[in-house]
Amino acid sequence: MEDLKKAYLAGGCFWGMEDLFRTQKGVKDTEVGYIGGENDNPTYRNHPGHAEGIEIIYDQNETTFKDLLDYFFRIHNPTTVDRQGNDIGSSYRSAIFIQNEEEKKVAEEMIKIVNNSNKWDGKVATTLEPFSTFWPAEPEHQDYLVRYPNGYTCHFERFEESYL
Repeated sequence: MEDLKKAYLAGGCFWGMEDLFRTQKGVKDTEVGYIGGENDNPTYRNHPGHAEGIEIIYDQNETTFKDLLDYFFRIHNPTTVDRQGNDIGSSYRSAIFIQNEEEKKVAEEMIKIVNNSNKWDGKVATTLEPFSTFWPAEPEHQDYLVRYPNGYTCHFERFEESYL
């Protein structure tokens, strides 16, 4: 029996994040959307303060929140503020949307591990933000890189080896 949980992460353009996470062990589903902003019912053209985020549904019998964060910190640059690749602005910030104290503890531990790894030139700038409503993005943004395999992404595995 699956024991499903959800995680909410933002690390730049949501297309690339979704495309990479969908293939990870224990990940059952992904959806891109907007989180952490000022307006209800945000859209691609109107999402002030929202990050382009991803909802990850995972089976905690197959993977853990810590494993997801380990991968998260390997597929984007967590040391840049409001930027990934060519994308600039708060929509593209690196953020973990915390749902409970356990997630906060795990996120803080992973940030220490990443900083102590010295794999990056700078320190982690990823913010820990309280979970707020996750608003699914428009249908044309869902599974974008599946439909357009040569579409834009600034995400890739920067390090094969785990931080753990």
